[in-house]
Amino acid sequence: MSEDFQAPDPQQLAAFFALMEAVSLLQHRVEQHLRTDGKISYVQFQVLTRLASADGQLTMTQLADGVVYSRSGLTYQAGLLEDAGLITRSPSPDDERSITVTITDKGRALVNRVLPGHVEVLRRQLFDSLSDDDLHRLGDIMAMVRDHMRAQPPRSAAPRKRRATP
Repeated sequence: MSEDFQAPDPQQLAAFFALMEAVSLLQHRVEQHLRTDGKISYVQFQVLTRLASADGQLTMTQLADGVVYSRSGLTYQAGLLEDAGLITRSPSPDDERSITVTITDKGRALVNRVLPGHVEVLRRQLFDSLSDDDLHRLGDIMAMVRDHMRAQPPRSAAPRKRRATP
């Protein structure tokens, strides 16, 4: 280990592990609900709900930044959603290098069908355990952490690794 290494203190470790465990448990329950009621993954749900709340249309780059997913992974997920008739993809009228993603009526109907159950899972798993004051503090803390992390360039802006040519 380098001389500059400074181990986190027990309080930092406890907070980190509690956060990670809570996120894992919540994400598992959310994923279960979405797979059962909507036959979609959490990432697919994020794509659909982001499109539905953005007047139905975003670029692939905007989606990748918003859902914090790799470009290649998002392309794969978008292909599955397109095959299911939940979105369409087309070249952007503003930039021929961009792809515009649009939610279809079938996609909106799916979001409207699974959203009430999704909200119920969130309520039971997360919100019911918090007072209004706790929820406000948690929102403030997580917004601060998110903003700190988002101060770095988004993953979709990271340069792609090039294969070495022989």
